[in-house]
Amino acid sequence: MEPFSNEKLVSILKSGQSLSTEKSALIEPELNRRKQPLEAFPLDAMSMVGILNRKGQLVALVKVDSLLYQVVAGGYLGQNYGRIVKIDENQIVLREIVQDAAGEWIERPAALQLQEETSK
Repeated sequence: MEPFSNEKLVSILKSGQSLSTEKSALIEPELNRRKQPLEAFPLDAMSMVGILNRKGQLVALVKVDSLLYQVVAGGYLGQNYGRIVKIDENQIVLREIVQDAAGEWIERPAALQLQEETSK
């Protein structure tokens, strides 16, 4: 096959398309859903300040600026498509989707730890 032949170009383009669809499979569902309010803030601007037990389900209390929000497992937090995987008494466990150094979309774990309020 010649180095600049159309067949070679077509085969390279086809292989590139299948590679990009595999990469986008992780991020695609995130791009097509409606954003939740707490996705407008970075994780480091939030603090977990408590939990509630509502009919056997743990609900975390998250403070952003001076506002308090209730979040449950399955909800979203932060600007990296952070989905809440689990809430326990000390932390909110998240699964974020970020781009690695090569530009590929990967999952990474993250957590928001319970912050003890100090009275002044």
